[in-house]
Amino acid sequence: MASIAAPVTHSPLRLTADSAALAANWRWLARASGSAACGAAVKANAYGLGAVEAAKRLYEAGCRDFFVATWAEAEEVLPAIGDASLSVLHGFASEDLQRAVASSARPVLNTVRQVQAWREAGQGRPCDVMIDTGINRLGLSATDVAGGLLDGLAIDTLMSHLACADEDHPLNGRQLAAFRDAAGRVGAKRLSLANSAGICLGADYAFDLTRPGLALYGGVPRGEAAGHIAQVARIEAQVVQRRRIGAGDSVGYNATFIAERPMELAILNIGYADGYLRGFSNSGSASIGGAQAPVVGRVSMDLTAIAVDAAPEAGEGDWIALDFDLPDAARQSGLSQYELLTVLGRRYQRRWT
Repeated sequence: MASIAAPVTHSPLRLTADSAALAANWRWLARASGSAACGAAVKANAYGLGAVEAAKRLYEAGCRDFFVATWAEAEEVLPAIGDASLSVLHGFASEDLQRAVASSARPVLNTVRQVQAWREAGQGRPCDVMIDTGINRLGLSATDVAGGLLDGLAIDTLMSHLACADEDHPLNGRQLAAFRDAAGRVGAKRLSLANSAGICLGADYAFDLTRPGLALYGGVPRGEAAGHIAQVARIEAQVVQRRRIGAGDSVGYNATFIAERPMELAILNIGYADGYLRGFSNSGSASIGGAQAPVVGRVSMDLTAIAVDAAPEAGEGDWIALDFDLPDAARQSGLSQYELLTVLGRRYQRRWT
């Protein structure tokens, strides 16, 4: 008797990532990096899009330097990037030390304890080092560096991270000067300071290696990138129900929307559990055959209502594309472009074109 294949589980949500747009964004960032190599941050599951698939496509585009946050992420990404370099930005906890020593990925040393542990266990293997120059998040202090803490280490990349590169802030210049001073005291093969926004600040910030993240995935970190960065992620949801409401009827929790006239609604199978957060309540929109369909009422956990008077053909089971160009969606929702991507949930069928 012939076996019957198990049915494929259906998801009413789709997240489509554009391979060509991802590669084009990396190539533009590489050109904007000048003579510096251009890497790619694929941490946080490539900002929610899928780290392994994103890394494969970035490698094919020419990227040879990748960055993740943790060793679990490193083990996932390493098989996808061939001979490329991989740095683990958080260094290591004591539980990760032996894994770090055995891995081809490099830890980014951030603390005195990490430096001491690596000096004892690393057996002369290369590492990267983070210097704090003003963000006061991760990294060794200038005092640590001046005291000779790093003497004798095989440092591949000395890096720091900009706090305010997405705006014209005096801290940018102060961090640049502090990083140059630290670099003069440390023997490292390469220097790296610029993230996506830092690349837009110009050649002074590029050094030997840039580390874009957001802009790879469609985010526009500064005005200089506008018109050069393509949208990568598109999200769609199926219609659960189409319904008509009358003038005076409310929609959703807490009745934050009251209809002024009879209206047609489509109830979409998406909500804040999927990363379509409450910031889109009464402010987000969808596109249906060129017509705009505004979100009405409060976004709930699993459902969102849109007004579809301009789309008489939209009905139960149809796929609707939410407007998710990151700069526009950030303005609609009040969320950062980073949040919009990284909170996208597990219920999407993720696919690459």
